[in-house]
Amino acid sequence: MKRKTSPKIFMETIVIILSIILLSSNTIYAHCDTLDGPLVTAARKALDTGNVNLVLIWVQEKDEAEIIKAFEKTLEVRKLDSKAKELADMYFFETLVRVHRAGEGASYTGLKPAGLDLGPAVPAADKALETGKSDQVIKLLQDAIADGINKTFTKAVSSKGYKENDIEAGREHIETYVIFLHYVEGLYEAAKGPAAEHAEAEESSGHTH
Repeated sequence: MKRKTSPKIFMETIVIILSIILLSSNTIYAHCDTLDGPLVTAARKALDTGNVNLVLIWVQEKDEAEIIKAFEKTLEVRKLDSKAKELADMYFFETLVRVHRAGEGASYTGLKPAGLDLGPAVPAADKALETGKSDQVIKLLQDAIADGINKTFTKAVSSKGYKENDIEAGREHIETYVIFLHYVEGLYEAAKGPAAEHAEAEESSGHTH
């Protein structure tokens, strides 16, 4: 008879894995939505220099025409006065972010104000790209992973010494054991991530570097 996974184990496991994947991706989406994020920053520079290529890299090829049209329209309206410039710029920012998010399969919920708390990971990743050094990103992730592993491991190992006939204590150990294993597995799969998928895709297609 197949043993059913308890709702508690299932929910805790889901929370752990989603926190590794979903929370980080939601933060990245929010980063792209902010008025001081990389998309709007690129849009401001594009409008000030008249170079639409600075933002076309943020959208898919099929969406280029829509962005170019919005860009040209914005440049025309900007010439009227300061109020028109402000409104036109905001229109272009919203269009660019909306199209970019649609290309990633994400919904658009409007631009977010500057200065949002993005947590430590995204700013650290941006800083690494600016400086060309990944040391701080690696340290940040190592500390977070070590903390997570230690917490789940401690719970699992501390519940290990139950008496053979203590079913309740045994079940508690199984719960902590499953949570620990899924946490480690989730971290490992997340660490492999796109890089591994890219390599596998190249191998299957016969492409090599």
